[in-house]
Amino acid sequence: METVVVVWYVLNLTDSPLLVGLTATARLGFNFLALFAGATADMVSRRILMMIVQGVLASLAFLMIILIATDYIEVWHIFVITLAAGLARVFQMPTAQSLAVDSVPTDRISNAVALISGAMNLALILGPILGGLLFDLFGPEGAYVMVASVYVLSGTLTFFIGTTRATVAKKGESVFSMVGEGLRYVKSEQLLWSALVVAVIFNITGFSFHTTLVPIFAKDVLDRNSVDLGIMLSIFGIGGLIGAMIWAAIPNLKHAGGLCILAVIGWHSTMIIFAMSTNFYISSGILLVSGMMFNSSLVMVLTVLMKTGRSEFRGRIMGLRTLAIYAHAFGSLGAGAIAGALGAPATAVLSGVLGITMMLALALIAPKLRRF
Repeated sequence: METVVVVWYVLNLTDSPLLVGLTATARLGFNFLALFAGATADMVSRRILMMIVQGVLASLAFLMIILIATDYIEVWHIFVITLAAGLARVFQMPTAQSLAVDSVPTDRISNAVALISGAMNLALILGPILGGLLFDLFGPEGAYVMVASVYVLSGTLTFFIGTTRATVAKKGESVFSMVGEGLRYVKSEQLLWSALVVAVIFNITGFSFHTTLVPIFAKDVLDRNSVDLGIMLSIFGIGGLIGAMIWAAIPNLKHAGGLCILAVIGWHSTMIIFAMSTNFYISSGILLVSGMMFNSSLVMVLTVLMKTGRSEFRGRIMGLRTLAIYAHAFGSLGAGAIAGALGAPATAVLSGVLGITMMLALALIAPKLRRF
């Protein structure tokens, strides 16, 4: 919701796609600190850290409301606030996901992970619609009242989780030593580093499909407008939600590593099949399946990481998982460049084949992953 409001507001203020892009990029500006954020989540109470993060995000949203209402708002204010919110979110992801997994027994980790992923997909479906509607009815300040309220609500709900801190950092241990210890631990565990490599692979080859290529398909191949594009992306999100709910319903999930490999290969296979379609309805149906495979891949990677990693390292493991998102920037850049030269269908096929090839190679060099 906040992403849509910020982007639309900057576009209305400046009519500059460049400034819109810079503002959107600011959300990822501090992602390089993800490993340090994860180490922090392993050093302090995750519940308290989560409350602080949500409080910071709420405060930034209220600051936006004040600046807009008093007409003091300038583009650089929005950029700085978005950058600050991005820094808070670097701490949010490893903390929230570790906290959720801390709250359940080991045989329910896959269910917790699937529910987290399902909630994210629900937000992807409803957030943009709600943000756009509130902006249209009440302006940016009205939309930000809802954004701030949701942050306050989520921070308040964290009180009801209870104390779940898994470890206490050794006395005098610095965040840098915690980071080093976490890197050595991940390097020594094949299941952990191979699952993180999977995350890098699908961030490079998979995420660019629905974020970069599908809009190009909608316009150039299917000859559809922005409304149809929104429908297609919503269908993809619905597929993701269905996939998450399927895994959330299965207790004590087995063979997560093998399922992870199959899900990623299935996801990239749907990209190749999608490239062959010139029919809007067939393409939409493929996107539904692609969304299911997409979310299944995310759930399986997190399941492997959380089931394999020791509880005292969960924050740092999720910090590395957050860091893997950076690969998406390079994937989208490459996909856009290739699509400009060869067209979207050829790019989707190349991305699909590359993703499948890398996954098969990883399965060969990481036998523990395929057997887990």
